[in-house]
Amino acid sequence: MPNPDPLETRLRHAITMADGEPHLIAVTASESVARESVPHSHLPGQLLGLFSGLLTVRTDAGNWTIPTTHAVWLPSSVTHAARSHGPFSGWAVYVAPPYCAGLPLQPCAIKVSGLLREAVLRAAQWPVASGVPLERTRARIAQVLLDEIAAAPVDALGLPLPREARLLRIASALIDDPADARTLDQWAHWASLAPRTLSRRFAQETGMNLTTWRQRLRLLRALELLAGGQSVTAVAIDLGYDSVSAFIALFRRTFGTTPGRYFAARLAPG
Repeated sequence: MPNPDPLETRLRHAITMADGEPHLIAVTASESVARESVPHSHLPGQLLGLFSGLLTVRTDAGNWTIPTTHAVWLPSSVTHAARSHGPFSGWAVYVAPPYCAGLPLQPCAIKVSGLLREAVLRAAQWPVASGVPLERTRARIAQVLLDEIAAAPVDALGLPLPREARLLRIASALIDDPADARTLDQWAHWASLAPRTLSRRFAQETGMNLTTWRQRLRLLRALELLAGGQSVTAVAIDLGYDSVSAFIALFRRTFGTTPGRYFAARLAPG
């Protein structure tokens, strides 16, 4: 009978962590093809990040598209699904429920520090023994990792979804076609809402106005399309930007570099 795959064993143990076991379990994995998980949940909190590639994480509260500079935190028992955009190399940290205190209460994207990344790499090397807590040195590294998660700045890579049915209808239509250029008044008429009501409620439920939300949607979709190999020009046209230069300028303001340099630096193997 073949020996069980070490990563599979580690993953299975991570999602069934119980009291008295390690603070956290870290795993790493690489895939040469795109992968997608079905919606699921587990008791440990989970932090998902990448060494290379691009990943989209979906929850009932919203969607996050994360590059290698960021990770998504999922609190205990939050239902989620993930999809990679092409090959990727990534990591996950599972945190036992008692140690999630002090960590974000809602799903969110955080910026990954160098210290957090190195702590994950160290923790991923530890053997896992059921029912055995971490020894002192490893427990200190685990605490550093938890402190880094707690202190990491929450970043605006998420796309929160409204819950009110008419607002969600508008959001869903834009997700289906980010290039849809209808104005706020036109969306309000389409959804049988007064424009002021749409503007006020959308901001209340998502934390941003409709224009800003649509702009973020387009940028997140741009990350996916660029990771899939589309050219900058094609992405700008497909997403309804006025010009390629306008798209590049907005991308630079958001991510600190141009689309070409961004993917050359962050999607390279290693």
